[in-house]
Amino acid sequence: MAQSRRMLVLRAVVEDYIRSQEPVGSTSLTRDHDLGVSSATIRNDMAGLEDEGYLIQPHTSAGRVPTEKGYRYFVDRLATVVPLSEAQRRGINSFLSGSVSLKDALQRAARLLSEITGQVAVVASPSLAKATLRHVEMVPVAMTTLLAVVITDTGQVAQHGLAVSAMPAVDDINRISSTVNEQCSGLSLSSAAEKVRSIAEEAGFSTVHEVACALADAFASMALDERANELYMSGASHLAHSRSLSDLAPLFDALEEQVVLMKLMSNLSEETNATGVGVAIGSESHTPGLLHASVVSSGYGHSNAVADHAQDGESSSSSTDAGEPVAFVGSIGPTHMDYLATMSAVKAVARYLTAFISENGIQDRPAADQHHSH
Repeated sequence: MAQSRRMLVLRAVVEDYIRSQEPVGSTSLTRDHDLGVSSATIRNDMAGLEDEGYLIQPHTSAGRVPTEKGYRYFVDRLATVVPLSEAQRRGINSFLSGSVSLKDALQRAARLLSEITGQVAVVASPSLAKATLRHVEMVPVAMTTLLAVVITDTGQVAQHGLAVSAMPAVDDINRISSTVNEQCSGLSLSSAAEKVRSIAEEAGFSTVHEVACALADAFASMALDERANELYMSGASHLAHSRSLSDLAPLFDALEEQVVLMKLMSNLSEETNATGVGVAIGSESHTPGLLHASVVSSGYGHSNAVADHAQDGESSSSSTDAGEPVAFVGSIGPTHMDYLATMSAVKAVARYLTAFISENGIQDRPAADQHHSH
């Protein structure tokens, strides 16, 4: 019993410190929380929590503040992330539904998330490595060059030059395009590459063998493109208000290191708990500039979960496991951030981006299909 009450005391300290950012003493805990024991007992519990490494006492103060271990215990006990209020969800929806393109949606999502949390928001655009093929067009652009225009399930358009020794007839190019679109739509780019190689060997396609092989190579190289194309960031100015200047220089350096940040957030968004949100506190990020910061991240755009959480956005967390995320959305703030609010906001924005991608995917599909049905 003492242990579980002690952990209730820890939780109360974390909640109070997140709210006030002042060291928490036993008197205020007794006053503000119904812990059902005397302040002397709470003092003992706090001393025990300090011995166990969950709390620390700043020199000048009678109160205590949580350590990384204290925050970690607190975050791990947040079994469910409270959905945002109806008004907040409507706000997100109306803000993002005005997006004219995927890029616009991602920029808006970063801006919105930083507004909601008052922290730095980071949104990555999907990496081609995780995309599936929706449609490909091949257009002759020079005597010995075709341009392959590849549209993926996330609505991204990638272009790739295909060099050939001699240009085949237009009808032959259209025929291989149609076949590739019929047989490869919905495949990952690496599977599409293999499929196109086998199509290239079929008897009827000898005149476009070289084109097919070049297209397969293009798919294969896109499939290896692990880096998400871009990172959209918003809200760095919020940090300047919440941190002492000595913390800020290494933090801004860390935010500049996009590759490091991507790796960290991408890993985090894949190592989530039951809530579908990953959290790294302080040194857990293994990034020197983020020593006094926490990072909250969630994946979005699960490529094979099409309409299931477009409906309302707050169905069970299991819908988020329907496929691999194609990219992530995250928030970076001080270790004393409001974890519950941040996790809820990150999760909600991730859900809306997933819905945005899948809805746009569905709407564009018939047009792409008419394009190559003969």
